[in-house]
This record gives sequence, C-alpha cells and structure tokens, in this order.
Amino acid sequence: MVAALQALYRRGRDKWLFQLRDSEPGTVTLGMRRVFILPTKAGLAFAVLLLVMLIGAINYSLGLGFALTFFAGACAVADMYLTARNLALLQLAPGRAPPVFAGEQAQFALQLVNPTRQDRYALWLGFQADGEPRQVVDVAAGAVATLQLSAPAPQRGWLAAPRVRLVTRFPLGLFRAWSYWRPDARVLVYPAPESPPAPLPSSGAASEDGHGTVGLDNFAGIRSYQAGDPMRHLAWRQIARVDPALGGQLVTKHFEGGAVAELALDFAALPVAMALELKLSRLTGWVLEAEQRALPYRFQLGQHDYGPALGDAHRSACLRALALFGQEQP
Repeated sequence: MVAALQALYRRGRDKWLFQLRDSEPGTVTLGMRRVFILPTKAGLAFAVLLLVMLIGAINYSLGLGFALTFFAGACAVADMYLTARNLALLQLAPGRAPPVFAGEQAQFALQLVNPTRQDRYALWLGFQADGEPRQVVDVAAGAVATLQLSAPAPQRGWLAAPRVRLVTRFPLGLFRAWSYWRPDARVLVYPAPESPPAPLPSSGAASEDGHGTVGLDNFAGIRSYQAGDPMRHLAWRQIARVDPALGGQLVTKHFEGGAVAELALDFAALPVAMALELKLSRLTGWVLEAEQRALPYRFQLGQHDYGPALGDAHRSACLRALALFGQEQP
C-alpha cells in the first residue's frame, strides 16, 4: 500500500514538475518552458575547479587569476545557454508506424524539424521507459531529420507510442538539457501466427465452376495460360516476377480433383474448447499461408465476412479484424 502511494506521488510530481503531457496530436514545438537543464558530473567538477581558482586568486591577490576564473565562469554560462538553445524551438511530428505481429518490435518513425537558422547537433532520443537515449541525430538549419524508435509489442491490438525523451549536452558537456514528448502515434499489432502452423482447413462451400482452392491435393501447380481458363485463376504473382522482355507469358493455376470446395477460414468452425488467443493465432497463420500459396480464401470472423479473395488489401483487412477482435474499434 505504501509503495503504491509512493509510486503515485512520484508520477504526480514528475507530471507537474516536468510538464508531462498525454499524447499530443500534430506537430509540437519545444518552447523554452519545456526544456529543462542541470549540470552534469563534469559540470559539477568544473564548478569546484572554479571555486578553487577563485580562492587561490583571493589568497594571493592574483589579478590574472581573477581574470582566468571569471573568463572560465563566463564560458560555463554561455555553455548553459547554448545547451538549452540546442533543443528549444525544435518541431516534433510523428511519422508512419507500420503494423507488426505480437512479439515483434514496433517501429515508430519520428520527425525532427528545425525551422531556425541554427544547426542542431548531438540530439539524443529514446523512449523514457528504456532509460538513457541511445540514438543520436543532427538536424541542419531548415532541415528535417527522421529516425525510428522501437518498442516491444507483446500483445495484439493498438499499441500507443511511449513517451519520448530528448537529451543534449552540446557543446561542452557541462550541462544536460532534456525535454519530453508523447507523440500521437500508434501501431496495429496483429496476433502472432501459430507455431508450428496447423494444416489449412479442408472443408468449405462448393465452387460454381468445379474448381477449388482447398489443400495441396486440389492445387496441381502452375501451367501456361490456355484459352477458356477463368481469369481469376491467373497466377498474377508469378506473372509479375517474369520480365516480358525475357520471354515472360501468362500462366494460370491448375487444379485437379473435380468439384471441390473453396478455402474458408471461419472462426466459428474452430473447436469451442480452444482458447480465444489460440484461435486468433491459428487464423492468422492460415491467412499468411493462404497468401503465400496464392490460394483465394474466404474469411469469417464475427461480423466480418470477406472474400473469397487474395492480395494485400484482403490480407490487411483480415489481419486487422483479428487484431481488434473483442476490442473497441476506434
């Protein structure tokens, strides 16, 4: 109980002291009020050195000692100003965040825009939860720099971008300036495909033309296109891989076995006793396998009923439905 109260107090203190915000949409400008600065260990050692030099100059009445001490102190003050200025007025914007599968690393693209005439050097970025930032970037005057930060994606659904910390010690390293930013970005996390994958289902609705797509027994391979072959059986992926200048031609998928069934990936057909996440992982694996084999498939999950179809759009729609199943869909 006491530990929970202490953690709550620290979170509230940090949120007030460092102006921690929730996700900020659009482009964010780092004003001076959002830049914090403290001396580093080297800066503290430099302050002690200045104190020793000042005491020595006073004891021995050394005019040159006073001049050197005050000059070194002025350099420290200038370094403090330049360090804070290295972060101030930077503009931050989130970039593209492609979907990933559960268990992989989500990649968040972040853009740093420098609208001023001052070059920015040695800007370190990283997620606050990861400790000290590990990626460094320079941003020239009037330029834009893009970098990617990775975060673990342990489970399916939407993964919001963690809070980002920007740190700089430029130019002399006597001071450390930092700021926080919570980008309004999120990644869609698909369920992890079942491993090892289960065989594709062998039942479904009968096709009208006597051709089917279920299992390897019915799919006989690829052959040259013949007049009268259904257009939907053209092997577009194989056609796209062959350059027509090298003698490429139309090819079609060949099926054997008479009237067979279309491939149907139906959530309701899975065993009732199977765990929900395992069902979603199995369907995910089936979708990927069907796409890999170029087998058009029908996908049924709750209110979603897609296909039969094939391609990136169909695959993305099916995986999105699996990722958000049972969750509120914004």
